[in-house]
Amino acid sequence: MNILENKDDLKSLVESLNFKEKVDRSLALIEAAWQKFGDGLVVANSVGKDSMVVWDLAKRVSPKIRGFIVTTRFQPKETVEFMDQMVQKYPELGIFQNDAEIPDQLYKTDPDRCCDLLKVEPTRWAVKEMAIKCWITGLRCTEGRTRTEFHEVEERDKGLVKLNPILIWKEREIWQYLAVYSVPVNPLYGQGYRSLDCLTCTRITTDENERAGRWMGTSKCGGECGIHTRPLTAGLKGDGI
Repeated sequence: MNILENKDDLKSLVESLNFKEKVDRSLALIEAAWQKFGDGLVVANSVGKDSMVVWDLAKRVSPKIRGFIVTTRFQPKETVEFMDQMVQKYPELGIFQNDAEIPDQLYKTDPDRCCDLLKVEPTRWAVKEMAIKCWITGLRCTEGRTRTEFHEVEERDKGLVKLNPILIWKEREIWQYLAVYSVPVNPLYGQGYRSLDCLTCTRITTDENERAGRWMGTSKCGGECGIHTRPLTAGLKGDGI
């Protein structure tokens, strides 16, 4: 059976597979997707620690694999500078950003709407403009409460496959990979951040939940921006599959 069609118990694999076995599994998933989707396989790269692992894994499979970055007007300068470095090194990384005018402090009054406009919409543009058939993400089921029910291979939007090749990795294994393979990371991690996004909605915390610093003080705390839960294909209605 093709690994893309596996029905393995992912929760058990989180604990039973060692670091090398997880790396090999991730590479096998990306390789199988590359063979199936070719140039339609694209990495969603947030230039966060998990995305940098996925990007490095994808490049080990094929240097021809493309990627895209969704950025916002609220990104910290460190993230912008790191993003610019990555794009200079990898010109096959496309940048998508929504510069449309939005209500002042929308991130406070309606964070879901803010994320829809600044994160979800540009992701939809990337899917359409890059003719993406399968997108690779850095989702991990060990990150927090909202990410425990994802699968390695999903089709939440009809005709658009999502591959989550590091879904069963732990946070320490992410840092192990970055160290072993000398993968560059955003310098903000050195300040104590564990999960990065817009400066307005990201804080340093001591909470065990890796994403607890996201959208603190709102009902969205530790949750999702929407790119993994909202429909992404043009003309699709509803909340996805």
